[in-house]
Amino acid sequence: MTATDVDPSTDVGDVSDSSEKKSGPNKLVLVGGLVAVLLVVGGAGAWFTGMLGGSGAPTEEQAAVAPVFYDLPDFLSNLSGPPPQRYLKMRVSLQLENPEASKIVDQQLPRVLDGFQTYLRQLRPEDLEGSAAMMRLKEELLRRLNLAIQPPVVKDILFKEIIVQ
Repeated sequence: MTATDVDPSTDVGDVSDSSEKKSGPNKLVLVGGLVAVLLVVGGAGAWFTGMLGGSGAPTEEQAAVAPVFYDLPDFLSNLSGPPPQRYLKMRVSLQLENPEASKIVDQQLPRVLDGFQTYLRQLRPEDLEGSAAMMRLKEELLRRLNLAIQPPVVKDILFKEIIVQ
């Protein structure tokens, strides 16, 4: 058989078979991807609505507990360092675990104030520069609170005012 004796019907059949083979895997990938996307979206929806243990809407117990805040007296402390003398004025509010914790804080308030004042007096003005310094200050004050009040009842310290002059 020569090249000119090729049957045209065979070439067309070969071409159509190869195009069907190429579109088959593409359709499979497309359908598989679509199914995967639908599963992810459906799973996320189920999670956020609470069907799969997600947070969803707050329960009655979570909604009933409002945060409890306790305002400490204002602090005015001189900072250590070379002259000129610098001062720190600070107003702080404590977030407590429950309303009964305010009684515990009242009983231990002298111990809390002493721990805060002794720590604040050793600070230098450079120790209070920047947001990272504020986070370190917050962590250290919370640590001192938890040492002074046992069992720990303070969840967070909130700065209301900080002035360094």
